[in-house]
Amino acid sequence: MSVPGSFSVLRVLWLLSVFGTVLPLDGGMLFPQESSFREVKELNGLWDFRADGSPNRNEGFEKAWHKRRLAETGPVIEMPVPASYNDITQDPTLRDFIGWVWYEREVFVPARWISDEGTRVVLRVGSAHYYSIVWVNGEKVTEHEGGHLPFEAEISSLIRKEPTKPCRITIAVNNTLTLETLPPGTIQYMNDSSRYPDGFFVQNIDFDFFNYAGIHRSVLLYTTPKVHVDDISVETNFMDNTGLVRYKVSVQGGFNNTLNITLMDKDGHFVASSNGSSGGLKVVDVKLWWPYLMHENPGYLYSMKVHLIAVSETSTYEDEYTLPVGIRTINVTNTQFLINNKPFYFHGVNKHEDSDIRGRGFDWPLIVKDFNLMKWLGVNSFRTSHYPYAEEILQMCDRHGIVVIDECPGVGIKDIRSFRNASLSHHLVVMDELVRRDKNHPSVVMWSVANEPASEMPPAEFYFKTLIEHTKALDQTRPVTYVTIAAADMDKGGPYVDVVCANSYFAWYFDQGRLDIIPLQLSTHFENWYRKYQRPIIQSEYGADAVPGLHMDPPMMFTEEYQNALLQSYHDVFDQKRNQYFIGELIWNFADFMTSQGIYRVVGNKKGIFTRQRQPKAAAFLLRKRYWRLANETGRLLPD
Repeated sequence: MSVPGSFSVLRVLWLLSVFGTVLPLDGGMLFPQESSFREVKELNGLWDFRADGSPNRNEGFEKAWHKRRLAETGPVIEMPVPASYNDITQDPTLRDFIGWVWYEREVFVPARWISDEGTRVVLRVGSAHYYSIVWVNGEKVTEHEGGHLPFEAEISSLIRKEPTKPCRITIAVNNTLTLETLPPGTIQYMNDSSRYPDGFFVQNIDFDFFNYAGIHRSVLLYTTPKVHVDDISVETNFMDNTGLVRYKVSVQGGFNNTLNITLMDKDGHFVASSNGSSGGLKVVDVKLWWPYLMHENPGYLYSMKVHLIAVSETSTYEDEYTLPVGIRTINVTNTQFLINNKPFYFHGVNKHEDSDIRGRGFDWPLIVKDFNLMKWLGVNSFRTSHYPYAEEILQMCDRHGIVVIDECPGVGIKDIRSFRNASLSHHLVVMDELVRRDKNHPSVVMWSVANEPASEMPPAEFYFKTLIEHTKALDQTRPVTYVTIAAADMDKGGPYVDVVCANSYFAWYFDQGRLDIIPLQLSTHFENWYRKYQRPIIQSEYGADAVPGLHMDPPMMFTEEYQNALLQSYHDVFDQKRNQYFIGELIWNFADFMTSQGIYRVVGNKKGIFTRQRQPKAAAFLLRKRYWRLANETGRLLPD
């Protein structure tokens, strides 16, 4: 398959040490917001869409589809943005399509944005899977490798060339996975002409979720002044009743800049102020950011308003950006995970950005429903398995006090060829982008650099040591982990992590149906890990498939009774280890989700405690009872 551009470019990083944190100096990625000096125009809705069904998937580039309206190149259909394209139509070839698809939309840009030369206009894509190329009015403005993270380009000069015409935005997206992508995959051509037609190929993957594709998050146009606040970094601490917010502000555009920093409390009252691009804000009678169910006032956020005035000989520019700030600390000992110097026990879930019809597309009703269900369950945390989630989800976690283990798309790294330098270079860039985007969220307490990698392979030790050390250098305020499935897998890379996250499926993938072996095997598992690495342990995955409404007693696999019995067996061992080194449990999975077709999955993975439509199985009630008991045992919470 033809894929224009380089899939593996090692970006040169310039690192800046700020308050003990090393940050890349290649531009900020502040979430777009409106203020007195900024505007946002959402481009969600129906776009023209066309899949490139040519044998080499390259017709769109050979015939330069971006040079004219997409409808002039051939048949187009309407496609909603944001959404995965796979489940929108009745066409099975589109559901399983691999290769380039093309999106196009014409929009009118407000006249004041065009006429004001001091206004900067930026096009931003929240996420597109996997490789994207963007044109405006037929001219290429940017390309991006990797799904799940935002990318953008300034388009001010382009839209001012023809100010009276609509702005035509073309986005080509390719979901092909290779040995150098995250997640990795391989393309296999079937050359037996007696069994397969010419050019027949399949996309092979080593991860257990559907390879949804398309423009998954919002496309925006937003403005900033020509001289503007480009990035903000905060680090928080406290002593006794006094909080400290250290900050650094990056300004793009030059000139003589004056920065005023003001911190306001949740009610809009003045708390502290400072001047300059870096400094500290002292907060008397500080209200700390606490996790849900750990405090009667969880998720407390201050607002840090950054006001910029930039003066040149001919112009004056003014900008303003407000960043939510949660004041909290994170520390890890050999046996505990501490938030604000108090032991924190993770009782939560793993999730997927996955739903009927929309696939991985951003959907506010679903997100709000999921948060309501998590709070009903007594969930205080979740892992973004197995890729970064939308920024809006992390913002909700900040507000609600839901703790997040923020995971990159490093899932399914099983082939030895995926440990080569090109793959590592891309993985480092992805961690740069993830930390740059999420570094200020108080809800994010840990970075997860991979899930179930083949760590036992000889090249993996250097790969993961480099990756973990790089991530620690990017952010020294949060611990780093990667997730594995077996104790043997921890031989390479394990000593470098701060927390051991363990996935295990006793009596499911191994010793099927034998619930009686769980206590012995799980306890041995934990003891061996802790003896070797002396790190606190989280059970980051465990569970069993349950078909809703399928019942049998004595319990058998795939029944709701078996799912409950397996969970209870795990919980008994968790309770034995909780006062030692065991610091958390995350069920796999919050809800059923779609996977590729195969003989081991019946229309998706059924390990959810909720169905894909968010209806509870029996396990949801078992888990709710446990999680509320765990929360109340801390002594910090009244009964629900």
